[in-house]
Amino acid sequence: METVNISKFEMWLDKLIDVIVVSIPSIVVGLSILFFGGYIIRFLINMLNKRFEKRQIDVSIRAFVASMLKFVLYALLILTAASTMGIQTTSFIAALSAFGLAVGMALQGSLSNFAGGVLILMFRPFEVGDYISSANGSAGTVERIDLLYTTLINAEGVKEFSPNGTLANSVIKNFSKILSRRFEYVVGVSYDANIKDAKDIILNVLKEDKRVLETPAPEVFVSQLADSSVNLTIRGWAKKEDYWPTTNANQEAIKNALDANGISIPFPQTELHIVNDAFGNDKLISKSNPKSE
Repeated sequence: METVNISKFEMWLDKLIDVIVVSIPSIVVGLSILFFGGYIIRFLINMLNKRFEKRQIDVSIRAFVASMLKFVLYALLILTAASTMGIQTTSFIAALSAFGLAVGMALQGSLSNFAGGVLILMFRPFEVGDYISSANGSAGTVERIDLLYTTLINAEGVKEFSPNGTLANSVIKNFSKILSRRFEYVVGVSYDANIKDAKDIILNVLKEDKRVLETPAPEVFVSQLADSSVNLTIRGWAKKEDYWPTTNANQEAIKNALDANGISIPFPQTELHIVNDAFGNDKLISKSNPKSE
């Protein structure tokens, strides 16, 4: 009995040796792929890190992207080497694909925010300290940029956490990346007023304010002949740090200057007339007219 077992073991050992001898070339090729592939991956990661440093990419996203890329490249390298050595990898790839699909479906929203965070940190449409507004309704001073959310402090001092996915896919206005900003008012004057005088008065107010830039020059023009007034559009430019003080101060100054020169700003009024018809019944007739201050 022992002789039979020894004989079977020797047969199995002979087959194993035959398989190893036959597989030596593929094993050598597989090990060579692992060695040279690992060297190429390290070279690519180093090149990527240098590129990130040159473009001043955020450190957190730099490390995350490098780690993810390294994982994917090494996984592909191992699968390629195993397949070269004759190891069946079909079932493993199928299981890995199914797992990746399930994770992707479960984290669809988070992955969208992550992709948005990557784009924001790479292309930098805004930075910490910038005042921005976007089409998704977010507006405020940027306090922090994370991979999933951007933290803003709005005008009321309240923190807003804007998802990076919708933020990156919306129109972003950055008010900190400009040197000057245009302000605009619409003021209605009475039809009885002299339009040229009104324009000259408003332009004098703007020219007296040193915060209003001379270039581009401020302008006043008739933009609409409305029911109750002749509407004048007023435009001027100020430095970004002077925008709000200039806008608020000149709006009041223009109103006071027009009042001082007898140019009224009308507002609508409705006149009610009671008339008798042929049968002696009273009828109420309304008529809208402009009324001056």
